[in-house]
Amino acid sequence: MPVDDTSPAAPTPPDPAREYRRRLAERLACAARFDRMHFHLGNLKLAVAAATVILVWFSIGRGAFSPWWLLLPAAALIALVLLHEHVLRKQGCAERAAAFYEGGLARIEDRWAGQGVGGERFADPKHPYCDDLDLFGRGSLFELLATGRTRTGERTLARWLLQPAAPDEIRARQQAIAELRPMLDLREELALVGEDLRSGISPQALAAWCERPPILVSRSARLAAAALAVLAILTVVVWAVWGFSGPFLLVLLAETSLSLRLRPHVQRIVQSIGEPAYGLELLHLLLARFERQQFASARLVELQAALQTRGVPPSRRIARLHRLTVLLDSRKHLLIQILGLPLLWTTQLALAIEAWRASTGAAVRRWLDVVGEIETLYVLAGYSYEHPADPFPEILEGPPRFEGEALGHPLLPQARCVSNDVRLGPDRKVLVISGPNMAGKSALLRTVGINTVLALAGAPVRARSLRLSPLALGASIRVLDSLQDGASRFYTEITRLRKLRDMAAGSPPLLFLLDELLHDTNAHDRAVGAEAYVWHLVQDGAIGLLTTHDLALAHIADLLEPDAANMHFEDHIENGHISFDYRLRPGIAVKSNALELMRSVGLDV
Repeated sequence: MPVDDTSPAAPTPPDPAREYRRRLAERLACAARFDRMHFHLGNLKLAVAAATVILVWFSIGRGAFSPWWLLLPAAALIALVLLHEHVLRKQGCAERAAAFYEGGLARIEDRWAGQGVGGERFADPKHPYCDDLDLFGRGSLFELLATGRTRTGERTLARWLLQPAAPDEIRARQQAIAELRPMLDLREELALVGEDLRSGISPQALAAWCERPPILVSRSARLAAAALAVLAILTVVVWAVWGFSGPFLLVLLAETSLSLRLRPHVQRIVQSIGEPAYGLELLHLLLARFERQQFASARLVELQAALQTRGVPPSRRIARLHRLTVLLDSRKHLLIQILGLPLLWTTQLALAIEAWRASTGAAVRRWLDVVGEIETLYVLAGYSYEHPADPFPEILEGPPRFEGEALGHPLLPQARCVSNDVRLGPDRKVLVISGPNMAGKSALLRTVGINTVLALAGAPVRARSLRLSPLALGASIRVLDSLQDGASRFYTEITRLRKLRDMAAGSPPLLFLLDELLHDTNAHDRAVGAEAYVWHLVQDGAIGLLTTHDLALAHIADLLEPDAANMHFEDHIENGHISFDYRLRPGIAVKSNALELMRSVGLDV
């Protein structure tokens, strides 16, 4: 594939399936080893606990030896408990690592559909190509790509799929993805952080909480609460040693007065931190990992620089907020409920959280954006690693152009994916695709569309090579009526066509994908309307593909000659059965298979 100076290098990667199987076997063996250790440690803990009970009976009940000797089995039991917890954590990590590689093998072997995150919440029926190209939902492009850990990463990935990037941005992403592609250890480590906290971060809630107006930022109130808590501890000591309870009661009275005065503010602070606190541990771990990674590509260096702050790094700042929220949640424990008033537990933590928000909150949205972008780059790097034959496209300057060689659909299993060449440019702006039912016309439109989405997001494409200019993408493939909106299929289609016409008048040039244009109207109106519509698109500088069953519409190519050409798909009937080779050929289709298909399902025609 011809590449320019800025295209990332593409060294031959190792066989991803073989590497995944090797690592999967190692992680499963490791998990099994820790499982055996877990079993033996459990039995050993029971044995030591039983021995401790017997020794207690001999020491205290029979006076056989000093109770001080019981510290030895107690220490041994504590050590075993800590070791057992460590082994269980290691076992969990090994099992999650095995699941990471099992998921990778499922994607490589085309067994991934329905096992991941479909991203249905990002689907927009009014978007010019979202529903037409299966970007979201079960078995969608989003599900294939979205292997990250956070909601902010998922939002970034969805935005990249829905909003084509500028050429310089695309090239920068390609360089970053190429750098991250061989970093399999990094991707495994990121997949394991935070245990089962996948997608725990709610970026909108956290960013919105950080940017709200202050509830109470009072240094004097924090100092007063801290001083009273210290005095409470000291007066308790005085009470315990010298028997004077008066000082403690005076301090308790002052604490009660301060708590009542601050209570409305404290309650608002406590209530506001609920949802934003979810997933802070995961955010802290991801930030810490990104902060210490060394990057070379310009985009990754730029993103890492966005995390730089004077003083304490973002990971430690988020870790502090996480600790504060964990301590705040512990106010429900019985011991804290007993000690909470003299220590002003809830008040002090609420004031500390509010002070954190005042000093740090303004930077959190930027940190979330950086995490989302880095995560999106590394999930696309994982996709690139798992599909080593998929190249990065070359982004061209100049007039609208789409030149794909051996284009395939990335959501189809390799065994069933038939590749075709599609070339559009200044000398041929429109391809009119005719052919029988089920021959591959709509699939070709989706193949061109989804590879364009990948290319303009900065990702590799399913092709031998792809060269294209910056394009706006618009499609009318899966158009349905709407009972709720009171719109027929025809009205829904012409509304979409109006949107594409408006896009064609703008910049960058439009790449249109039209399936069975104006199918739900009479032949005369369809022919006149389709010819006029496509002619205006071409006059506005658009390029694209048009499919049709109606051979009369195939003559649109004659109207637009030499800017258009006819192509077609064929079927073959052998022994009463219809077969397709899904190969695109020059010219107009000369036959239909509708009656044969009707007969094949048992209809008498």
